[in-house]
Amino acid sequence: MMTVLSYQIADTIDIKQFKAAFKAELCHSDADELFYQTGSEQYIYVFKYGVVCFLNYDAIKISAFLQLISAFCKNLFAEQLSEEFIIETEAKETKIGYNKIEIVSADIEVLRLIMLNVSQSVALDYYSAQTDKLLEESNYHTKSLEKRGRLDISGVSLKKYIGKTLLLKNRISENLYIFDSPPETWEDENLNKIDLGLKRTFDLQERFRDVSEGLQIVKDNLELFKDLLQYRNSTLLEWIIIILILVEVLNLLIGKVFG
Repeated sequence: MMTVLSYQIADTIDIKQFKAAFKAELCHSDADELFYQTGSEQYIYVFKYGVVCFLNYDAIKISAFLQLISAFCKNLFAEQLSEEFIIETEAKETKIGYNKIEIVSADIEVLRLIMLNVSQSVALDYYSAQTDKLLEESNYHTKSLEKRGRLDISGVSLKKYIGKTLLLKNRISENLYIFDSPPETWEDENLNKIDLGLKRTFDLQERFRDVSEGLQIVKDNLELFKDLLQYRNSTLLEWIIIILILVEVLNLLIGKVFG
C-alpha cells in the first residue's frame, strides 16, 4: 500500500529557481511542474500553482521538505490545505474507490497521474474557498443595495475589492491547464481510463464548473457596482459644477448690486 499526500502551501512556487536548487532525480519537468524520484517508490511532485505532492513520505520528511521549499514560495499559507489518497498495487484490475485506487502495477506514469489528480483536487479546494469568500462579500453588498438603495462601500474599498476579485480570476485562468488531461493519456488507453476515473472520483469537472460560475456571478456584480460608482461620482461632479456656477452667479449679482 502507498499513500499520496498533497498540500496547497502557497499561491505560487518559483519552479525555475527551485529546480536549480534542489538536486534529485528529475523524471519529468516543464515550466509549470517538477516530478522527482527521491528513493525506492518515493516521489515528490511540485506545481507552480502552489501545490506539493508526496508519495510514500512520512510526516517528518514532509515537514522538512516543506520547510526547504518555503523559500521559493510566494504568499506562503499559515494553514495548509491537504488531501490523502491510498494506492493499492498488484490488483487483478484497476478499481477506483472513494479514497483509494487499486492498480495492477506501480508504473511510474500511473503513479504520476494519480499524484497529479490528487494535487488538482487540493488546488480546487483552495480556489473554491477563495471564490466562496468573494461571493459572500459580493452578496453582502448586493443585499445592502436591495435594502438601502445604495452601495454601502466607499470608492476606494470597492476598487480594492474589484482588484482582489480580478487577481483571483486571473490566477485561476492562468492555471486552467491544470484541470486538463496530460498528453500521455491521449496515447495510452490504460492511463486515459485511470485519468477519467480519478476525475470522476474527485468530481474535478463539476467543482471547476462551480468555481467558474461563482466567479462569473462575482464579475457580473462587480460590473454593476462599478457602474453605480461611476454614476455616483458623475452625480457628485455635476453637483459640484452646479454649486460652482451658483457661486459665480451670486458673485456677479453681489458685484452689480453693491458695485
